[in-house]
Amino acid sequence: MIYQFMKAYASRKIFLAVLLFFIFLNVMSHAQDVEKPDRCRQLYFSWGYNGDKYTHTDIHVSQPTLGNDYTFNNIEGHDYKGWDNQILHKDLTIPQYNYRLGWWFNEDKGLAFEINFDHTKFIVTQGQQAHITGTFGGKNVDSTITFLYPNWEYFLNNGANFLCFNIVKQLHIIANKKGTLKVDLLGKAGIGPVVPHVQDILDGMANKPHFQIGGWNTGIEAGIKVTFFKLFYLEYTNKLDYARYSGLRVYFGTAHQAFGDYEMILNLGVNFRLGKRKSS
Repeated sequence: MIYQFMKAYASRKIFLAVLLFFIFLNVMSHAQDVEKPDRCRQLYFSWGYNGDKYTHTDIHVSQPTLGNDYTFNNIEGHDYKGWDNQILHKDLTIPQYNYRLGWWFNEDKGLAFEINFDHTKFIVTQGQQAHITGTFGGKNVDSTITFLYPNWEYFLNNGANFLCFNIVKQLHIIANKKGTLKVDLLGKAGIGPVVPHVQDILDGMANKPHFQIGGWNTGIEAGIKVTFFKLFYLEYTNKLDYARYSGLRVYFGTAHQAFGDYEMILNLGVNFRLGKRKSS
């Protein structure tokens, strides 16, 4: 319990320290750059939370030493938001969160490169009738079981964890005369690895929960961004992601699966400047 408290406290401190550092850099930059042209490069960082809807999925399990090579077909899964009842009571990284770290490498054309991470949670819905086919205990099987704890449990509850390296396109919509309020449209597309935390009980046998690089994902994202005083911004986006997991370590074997995800994301961000000024 002491370790968990220290871990939660440390993560809050680290996140707040990073955010305050970025804000400090940008405030100092604006204070020194009154009535001067904008820099030619700009970085940004944002943090927020998400909600998810998943397609049904087939989960294939291979446990050669147990004589198992079977598939759960058309399985239903759901998210676990956390921010709807835990955001002010637990570690900032327990709910389904997101962060973005990006660099505007061509501001004139509205182009950026972005590291895009989504801490999403995928949980196989308890109590459903799961169609199982293949080989189970060395025998052919084609039947239905009730997927229910304590015999059956499967989730990526410490994260399905999508990591994408995105190209971002920003389209300017409107701004006030002073430039203190600006509205833009955003489009993003990228690909990267998934870093799931796998925890399961299969036929009463539990694995040892773990993080691993376990496949890849690709996503497209679109939304609206509102910037205040050139410093802070709110970003609301909708995202479609396809994730394919493989080599997931289960009890005496591995599992693989794939699913699609529809994601709604709200982030709060800060801009900070980098690089030499454009010549006037």
